[in-house]
Formats: sequence, structure tokens, C-alpha cells
Amino acid sequence: MLRLLLTRLIVLCLAAPLTGLAREFPLPLPGNDVVGEISSVTSRYEDTLSDIARANDLGYLEISEANPGVDPWLPGEGLEIVLPTRFMLPPGPREGIVINLAELRLYYYPRGENRVITYPLGIGREGWETPVAETRVTGKLPNPSWTPPESIRFEHLENGDVLPQVVPPGPDNPLGAYAIYLALPGYLLHGTNKPFGVGMRVSHGCIRLYPEDIEKLFPRIAINTRVRIINEPYKLGWVEGRLYIEAHQPLSEQRQHAAVDLARLQTAVTAAIGPRRPTIDWNTLMEAALTHSGIPLPVSP
Repeated sequence: MLRLLLTRLIVLCLAAPLTGLAREFPLPLPGNDVVGEISSVTSRYEDTLSDIARANDLGYLEISEANPGVDPWLPGEGLEIVLPTRFMLPPGPREGIVINLAELRLYYYPRGENRVITYPLGIGREGWETPVAETRVTGKLPNPSWTPPESIRFEHLENGDVLPQVVPPGPDNPLGAYAIYLALPGYLLHGTNKPFGVGMRVSHGCIRLYPEDIEKLFPRIAINTRVRIINEPYKLGWVEGRLYIEAHQPLSEQRQHAAVDLARLQTAVTAAIGPRRPTIDWNTLMEAALTHSGIPLPVSP
């Protein structure tokens, strides 16, 4: 069932022209929650999934989830690679910056523009988790220096790498060329000198963007912009009266005992349907949660 739905969505969307790599969309009409369209590219012999992801402003894990069974290092010549470029907007107010940890993706709603811009992210690995929080932007700095915390300096020292007290701007600076500081102590949004980590959990808790994405986002963000950091592996919403689910694999901390976080899934379903009583195809919904392709799929007639 799920494979058939994916195939139909891809065939339909391949007939539509691509809108370019900037993932910037008008907000959907009231009562609708999805933007963008699924697309695809044909792989070349020298491509990796990481190459294709960055070229299309996607993260590594999300392109991997949308293409199960594809060798990430050598997809091969002439393979059709699905690009998960249709997005269910996160739950909650559509304002400021919303970061969904489970999705490894940022959504930015520019004030007064009735649009949304979305970028892939790298976030904190297990043991250095990026926290769920409500915060705000407190400062911005181009060409930032980095003062590594003692915990990070100690970790590097254990691996035989001596970090300086302050890392100056330049190619060795893990903050990249731009930093956006938050009221959440010790956490910020920034570029990176290791773009392959975007779309994965590799940081010490900070939030990384591709260098080309932070360069675009940086000048648009005002001081005091609201920032919501959420953890929603299951996003449910509506498209022209039909209920859809976009499922992602829960973070490793939440999937230690089961492939599906049933409590989070039930909460997401209840919040999405509200007072409505749609007929839900529970088999399709559970299959979507299990396969977590990251592609919005219909679960009601």
C-alpha cells in the first residue's frame, strides 16, 4: 500500500516543473498544512546520496529515508532518486523559527510575508542532545570566533587533539562564517566547516546549517525572533479535507524499546483531528510510521 502511494505521488509530481532549490513557499490556504511537491533526480555514477542531498538542499538522513535500499555511497548510474521536497508544516504557531529535531529541519516564517522557508539541519548527537525549548534570538555575528567549552576541550584531549582556548574565524572554525545566538545558554544556529554533517546528529548540541543556507538565513533574522525547538517525529495535517501523515524515525533516545513511539503518534493524531471525526486508515498510518519515509501520505479518504 505504502509503496503504491509513493509511486503514484512521484509519477504525478514528476510531471510538474521544479521550483528551484530554494525551499521557499507561500503558506497554504487556511485548513491546509502541506507545502511543496515531491520531485526526483537521476543519479550519475560519481554521485553519493550526500552529494545529491546538498545539491537539492536536503539532509543526509531525510534523503536516505526517502530512498530505502539505495547504497548511500554508490547509488549507481541512472537510478531515480526520490527528493522528499513536500513538507508538512510543524504543529503550533506559524511564526519565527521552528526547529523540529526528529525531522532535522528548520522552518522560518518571515514576519508579514505569508510564506515559509525551510532548511535541513545537523543537531546534537546522543549524549549531547539539542534540547526542546522555547527561546529567542539574542545576537548575530559574521565571522565568529569559537570558544570551546571545557567539556569539549576535554573530549578532544582524550582523542589526542588539543583545542586552543579560542578558535579564530577561518576554515578550521566549526561555526563557519555566521552565527545566530539564542537566549538558550550554550546553543546557537551556525554554519559549519563540515557540511557533510548537515542532516545528521553529529554536533555537541548546536544547530548546523549548510554554509549556503546560513548565508541566506542570517540577514533575514531579526534580534528577538521567536525560536521554538520541538521534537515531533509524526506530523499530521490536512490537504483539501484529507488527513495526511509525515513520519520520521524517532530520535534514538525515544526508540530504545519500539520502532514506533505509540504515545507520540497517538498524541499527534488527537491534536490533528481535533473535533473532526475522519475515517482513518490505521493500517496505512502504522505502515507510514514504521517505514518513516518523511513523505506526507494520505491516511483518510
